Amino acid sequence: MPSVIMFALTAAAPLMVVGALVSSAWGWVGVTGFPLAFVIIALVLALFSFGYVAMSRHITNAGAFYSYIAQGLGRPLGVGGSLVALLAYNLLQIGLYGAFGFFGSLILADKADLNVDWWILALALWLFIAILGLLRVDVNSKVLMVLLGAELIAVTIFDFIFLSNPAEGGVSLEPWTWGSLTDAAGPAFAVCVTAFVGFEAAPVFAEEARSKNRTVALATFLGLAVMVVSYAITSWAAAVSIGVDALVPLAQQPDIASAGGPFFPTLAEKGGAWAADLGLVLLTTSIAAAALSYHNTTARYAFALGRERVLPAFFGRTRARSGAPVSGSIFQTLIAFVVLVLFAVQGWDPMLNLFFWLGTSGGVGVLFLVFATSLSVIGFFLKDARGEGAWSRLIAPVLASAALGYIIWLVVDNFGGLLGFAPGAENAAVWAFPTAYGVVAVIGIIWAFVLRGISREDYDSIGLGARATTRAEAPDYAQL
Repeated sequence: MPSVIMFALTAAAPLMVVGALVSSAWGWVGVTGFPLAFVIIALVLALFSFGYVAMSRHITNAGAFYSYIAQGLGRPLGVGGSLVALLAYNLLQIGLYGAFGFFGSLILADKADLNVDWWILALALWLFIAILGLLRVDVNSKVLMVLLGAELIAVTIFDFIFLSNPAEGGVSLEPWTWGSLTDAAGPAFAVCVTAFVGFEAAPVFAEEARSKNRTVALATFLGLAVMVVSYAITSWAAAVSIGVDALVPLAQQPDIASAGGPFFPTLAEKGGAWAADLGLVLLTTSIAAAALSYHNTTARYAFALGRERVLPAFFGRTRARSGAPVSGSIFQTLIAFVVLVLFAVQGWDPMLNLFFWLGTSGGVGVLFLVFATSLSVIGFFLKDARGEGAWSRLIAPVLASAALGYIIWLVVDNFGGLLGFAPGAENAAVWAFPTAYGVVAVIGIIWAFVLRGISREDYDSIGLGARATTRAEAPDYAQL
């Protein structure tokens, strides 16, 4: 149980979320109300989780979103959702290499007077994850547990430093007001959704858990609680110390933006160089831990799809000694390598183009999946209540679906602002990322119908998880 819970909690990386993501988003999105946005998104995701956890009691599959959508809304939509999931989690995981390389190069330049290109450090992390991705899940979780524990202790100290040293005007509650969000609520919500990615990971590892039902419920709600408390308090404490009125203009200054935002410069000013140094080191380890967690999630989605023949069957293979989904892990590793080489050759910005654009776009993809899964919970239990109460199977999913639909509308309507563009600005990235999700979803739906024509047996096994029957697992006794 601790191993599975740790994968959900690892994404609760407050230094990565506030020190890198929010610190950059203050300037690029231009609002201060992230503490309130975190609470709103957490409440919506908590509503969603009641139905999500209830469904996990009846479906065990490493491709959680994919299998839930397949069994709640139909197999074609499930296959479409599976490709959306692969794209979204790959964007999230690969985007983290940009932040790791950027902050790692800052540390080496400042402390060792070494000028190392960001992509060299990113490839070092890539190799580290490639190796760990082939090991047992409990080995990965021990690495994550140490990194997360150190980070949460440090963040508590940093919060105390920030709140003990407020900017002129004292402790402000403005970041908790709706007015601090109204200028760009959609982009702010998208950033916050990205920060919460990982809370949904427990069902992905349910097949590897001994006490599945208890583990999934505890990991999901505990992960959400740790995330919202750490994100909201740390983003508010940093804003108080920087100065709420000066926060956005300061974050938009080129010299501050090039340093990753005002979080760490303020920490050095108010807490001393030791605090900033410790924070930067733990930030890089936090990014590495999140990248490892997302890698494991992505590999298991590929495994689930290979096992059920949605992807080629070799994706459904596991390593004999570790049980790790070896083909899915290698697949994700190769994709990451190609993207890193492309960014290095093109000279694109590792923070803006790789970390922020890919990361937040991946978060938006997960938001689409959460919405579809919330609808699938309703559809799944309408057929048979399966002993679940009305709150978990109907009321909470309906409320969550309505809230998620509104948030998606705000996000898509303000997608250019999410990427840091002025209203009306023309750039291919503004439409490319949302369109990519639509394209892969349509491809998945079409492939599901093709698969039904090719092999009805494989089509019928879509979404069944460990209960799926594959040709590799069903020997032809007539040939024996």
